[in-house]
Amino acid sequence: MPELSDPRLKRLVYRSKYTGTKELDVLLSRFVDRHLPALTQSQLALYERLLEAENPDLFMWISGRKPVPEQWDNEIMDLLKHSDARP
Repeated sequence: MPELSDPRLKRLVYRSKYTGTKELDVLLSRFVDRHLPALTQSQLALYERLLEAENPDLFMWISGRKPVPEQWDNEIMDLLKHSDARP
């Protein structure tokens, strides 16, 4: 991943890599390494909002073990669910 100078992007990388749940850290780390530089401002806002969800729920949604509630079902969730980062 290229060096990020934008504080918002740095914060998203940090929050993605240190969620407190190792499995989720792995998934989100791979996601940000692959997709973060290409996300639009509106996609970044969706991702920031998604990081506010509870870690166990977020992991279950991404891994396909639980259906994604409508409020969290967006283009970023689709990217997460269909990325190579999934277990």
